[in-house]
Amino acid sequence: MDFLHNSLQLIEHYMLAYGYWAVFFGVMLENAGVPVPGETILLIAGYFASTGKFHLGFVMLIAATGAVIGDNIGFAIGHHYGRNVLLRIGRFFFLTPKRFAYMENYFERHGNKTILVARFITGLRVFAALLAGASKMPWRVFIVFNVAGAVLWSVVITTLGYLFGASLPLLVKWVGRSGTGLLIAAVVIGIVVWRVRKHRKRK
Repeated sequence: MDFLHNSLQLIEHYMLAYGYWAVFFGVMLENAGVPVPGETILLIAGYFASTGKFHLGFVMLIAATGAVIGDNIGFAIGHHYGRNVLLRIGRFFFLTPKRFAYMENYFERHGNKTILVARFITGLRVFAALLAGASKMPWRVFIVFNVAGAVLWSVVITTLGYLFGASLPLLVKWVGRSGTGLLIAAVVIGIVVWRVRKHRKRK
């Protein structure tokens, strides 16, 4: 709890020092694939909007813009360099060429929906654009759902900070656990679907 409290104080310090730039770069870097606490930064920005330090609509606009730019950077990296890098690193996380091919097929069929909801899932928000680019998802499809997801995520997270930011440590933990729960659910569903399809092919 002390670590969380100290981390929030540090983020608040930088946000008070750099204002909207801290929101923009925090969100952009996270969505580009850098493990920065962009969601926590946005929750704090929403809380600051409730106290009059920031403007609510401007925070949403800046966050959505940063998310779109960051995701496009991640998509470009994944598109040009991601496949080989992911396969090289992925062997330490059981990502084989066969499983990567399955992922490519998945993004071909369901990539649009994944990009839309990935922002609300812990971990996937950081890597979704990179995976989409590495899977050769068409950019014109990616950008439509990317923008829609960025706007939805920015409005929801900023509003949560605005409404419940007075209990910021509890809010950050609750939102984080929700994202982790969604990640676990997504993994379980993915494994079940993969096993079912594998079983059907054998038949």
